[in-house]
Amino acid sequence: MIYPTARAVLLLAAGAPLALLLALVAPGLWVAGPVWVLAVLGVLGIDGWLAPARGSARFEVEAPDELAAPDGDVGAKLTVRFDGRTPAQVETALEVNAKLALAPARVAVTVVGGEAHALFRLTPVRRGEGRLLRAWARWSGPLGLIHVQASTALDRIVRVTPDLAAVRREAMRLFARNAIAGQKSRLETGDGFEFQSLREHQPGMDLRAIDWKQSARHGLLLSKEFRTERNHPIMLVLDSGRLMGEPVEGAPRLDRALNAALLIAYVALVMGDRVGLCAFDARPRLVGRPVAGATAFPALRRMAAAVDYSTEETNFTLGLSAVGAVLDRRALLVVFTDFADPTSAQLMLESAGRLSSRHLLLFVLMEDAELEAVRRRAPETPADVSRAVTADALLREREGVVARLRRLGAEVIEAPAAAVGTALIERYLNLKRLDRL
Repeated sequence: MIYPTARAVLLLAAGAPLALLLALVAPGLWVAGPVWVLAVLGVLGIDGWLAPARGSARFEVEAPDELAAPDGDVGAKLTVRFDGRTPAQVETALEVNAKLALAPARVAVTVVGGEAHALFRLTPVRRGEGRLLRAWARWSGPLGLIHVQASTALDRIVRVTPDLAAVRREAMRLFARNAIAGQKSRLETGDGFEFQSLREHQPGMDLRAIDWKQSARHGLLLSKEFRTERNHPIMLVLDSGRLMGEPVEGAPRLDRALNAALLIAYVALVMGDRVGLCAFDARPRLVGRPVAGATAFPALRRMAAAVDYSTEETNFTLGLSAVGAVLDRRALLVVFTDFADPTSAQLMLESAGRLSSRHLLLFVLMEDAELEAVRRRAPETPADVSRAVTADALLREREGVVARLRRLGAEVIEAPAAAVGTALIERYLNLKRLDRL
């Protein structure tokens, strides 16, 4: 795109009063006005011909692949290279999507050696796939009368991930607390169903562990010693529907759920289990098979960044069916969800019932502090009474659904949004210690 600068517009406008004055003094000189316009247009053409062409500019962007929210800023570097003639200065800009904030909006840099390097600051706004959409560059001709503008599509992805430093800190804190309680050693031997060794039976040992055949052979009462199994599949199932996009304690429910999911994923991978990640709203959006090893955590982190917010209602039938289809053995299904009406709750219960016969289900729900506050607040007006009654009815429906989930054999965690991760890890360690995985 080529267009005149403000200097060119002022130069063209300056001829108007001069032409008017000449016409008043000598009417025969009225042609000075058109001549002035043609002269300015000619100079504009010369300036455009001398300026570097649009096609001579090549763009290159350097930006991080991942950016943790809500921490800090990172730099993005835009380089504009020119083939042939080069301008003295280039004004540059980047276009980003709503997941990122960019500062400053424009950067003017000097061209040195045919290259211009502009630095921008990227700030994460919300978790998800941030994108650098387009790069722009604008320069003037040697006379400063025209602008030449060039742009190129980038479509560069910068994944905005949850705060992983906080995830690791919380995981290490929980590990340290459980080690102090003596749970770490007991998780290795003495529990579980995987045979470890034979040892002489001692008072207080489980009588069911006695190996009668080996005891008869050796003439000594021997018991089997077991160790806790590893390599358990754990599937983290995220409801990314409309309700999970609503804020709770200052952050969307989905973001809270993802933080807790990454926390348990980190702990489970370190403890030798396999972890997969799934997400669904009206249809399955992400179905990842369980992976093993602490080195798999970055892959899960990238998958979590791709889980986007949705305005669609959750279809539990399709979502949970897709999860069950990728599992070929018993697994722990950790379902992060919420429900607001009896219809969606009933569909969730029906789908959970089909899976509970084969898998262990653990539902993670965040307490609705606002509804609790409305129900407990002392009414002062008739409207307050109406709101309290409505809140009480919604909470009773929720309690009924939770009770039905427990009757199906599912585990249920109800905790404040800020404490969901801690409660989930404690339940996971308890289930592992009791060999229910």
